[in-house]
Amino acid sequence: MSDETNARPPTAADAERIAQLEERLARIEAHLGLAREASPAPVEAATAPLVAAPSDPEPRTEDELEYQVGQSWFAVAGIAALTIGGGFLISLPFARLPAAAPALAGYAVVIVLLGVAHIWRESFALVASHLRGAGMALLFISTLRLFFPEAHHALDLASPAGRILLLGVVALNFVLALRRKSPWLTGLALVTGCAAVVVAGTAGFSLPLLVLLLAITLVASQRFDWPVLEVAAVPIGFVTYLLWALGNPLRGGPVHFVADPLAAPVVVLLCAVILAAGPWLRPREEREGPQPSISALLNCGLGFGVFLIHSAVAFRESVAPLHVAAFVVFLGLAVAFWVRQQSRVATFFYAMTGYAALSAAIFKASSVPAVFVWLSMQSVVVVATAIWFRSRFIVVANFLIYVCIVLGYVIVAERETGISLGFGVVALVSARILNWKKDRLELKTELMRNAYLVSAFLVFPYALAHLLPGKLVAVAWVGLASGYYVLNFVVQNQKYRWMGHGTLLLTTVYVVIVGTSRFEPVYRVLSFLVLGTVLLTVSLVFTRIRKRAGEARRAEAAKEVPVAKRPAAG
Repeated sequence: MSDETNARPPTAADAERIAQLEERLARIEAHLGLAREASPAPVEAATAPLVAAPSDPEPRTEDELEYQVGQSWFAVAGIAALTIGGGFLISLPFARLPAAAPALAGYAVVIVLLGVAHIWRESFALVASHLRGAGMALLFISTLRLFFPEAHHALDLASPAGRILLLGVVALNFVLALRRKSPWLTGLALVTGCAAVVVAGTAGFSLPLLVLLLAITLVASQRFDWPVLEVAAVPIGFVTYLLWALGNPLRGGPVHFVADPLAAPVVVLLCAVILAAGPWLRPREEREGPQPSISALLNCGLGFGVFLIHSAVAFRESVAPLHVAAFVVFLGLAVAFWVRQQSRVATFFYAMTGYAALSAAIFKASSVPAVFVWLSMQSVVVVATAIWFRSRFIVVANFLIYVCIVLGYVIVAERETGISLGFGVVALVSARILNWKKDRLELKTELMRNAYLVSAFLVFPYALAHLLPGKLVAVAWVGLASGYYVLNFVVQNQKYRWMGHGTLLLTTVYVVIVGTSRFEPVYRVLSFLVLGTVLLTVSLVFTRIRKRAGEARRAEAAKEVPVAKRPAAG
């Protein structure tokens, strides 16, 4: 055998034979119970650089970044530049030519681009894909050239023929994109369809078309597993609606919010439902991925933001019923995500958005300070639903909102009307609900329940101090402490006992500081007598309770001693 033969590089057949020998050796060692030492990379990986792929006869030596820039980025930039230039050329006014001539020339270019893309679909797949996208874009631009400029147009956009042609072009773009199973071409088809929504302008045509486009995009993203397109459809859809609601500024009209029809904001809610339905169509995942959370955040933030702006500006008289409808929709989405996917993050976003819509409806339907009563009652509803959702996030967010409501009332209210007492009741009820279902919520600490109890501990004395004359405040606080002690015996929770202790100490400080200097002699004496009596009674009661507890422990210990000293049998 010559030196040339011995020096030849390993071939694919050699690599396969080596792999078979390695496999046989591994089976022999496993049969003998021998442990193999950690070997380097597999033979296939080690010999792969020596065996050139059929489509790449020589190993690639170019820098990968330079290769990416030269082949991919320059192709995209070049085709994009040609497309934009062609679009500007088509849009120029050609007064001496027939109105349809620029559009027909654009259609001819589109045919050439799609033909070249079809021929190069295998040999130059990347360039062919970009050419196909350029053809789709120019197809839409050429169609718009038939309708504009309005002073020299070939076809009226508002005519049935114009609408049918526009719909046909959008449908053709979707067909081209879906046949190639390309997510970016499908996204381009969605953008052209949304541009048709904005350009058309009329609600009867534009709003149903927007809903249809989002539904087709959602189905396609689920059919071909394109999560990125599903996320991208959210901002595209809501920005399209906002441009339409602003009176079609792309056509040069004045910027103003469209105030007709009344059902227009409802379309936003329908779009939110469609864009949220993607995760429902997929099997439930063991671990929640980022895509549903990002989609839910965008859907809630952009969807409700557009809905709130449009309804508040253009439909002021119907803000309350519209936001009640939004509350039902977003809370329903939260329930659907929890039941179908057990998604904590998405459930939190949709639930909190629903509560925000309900708050907006309450603000519109109520006046100050009565609005704070309804908002505090809403807080209890939020806590109850948070338990069903098993969401600690909602509990924490709701408590922060509750604190803001109380502070807002304290700042805004000119005088106390008893509403603060309702805040205290809400805090106690919320704490009881959390304690009742603490296992379902999986709250490992007492932090949130303690926070609500501290809120009640502060709110009740504040309310009584502002509702009653100063001479009766101490007596009322003593009664409040007595109520806490009664709650302690009823629910057997030591925290209420500590709340009673704290209220009595607060009363003592108040009587000592205020009572001795400002009260009349009669009320001063009465305050000290009532306070002293209650303090002494509480002391005697707890002394008695402690004595009984000690006697019970000693009796139990006495029962265990004979058993421990009993001699063993035999």
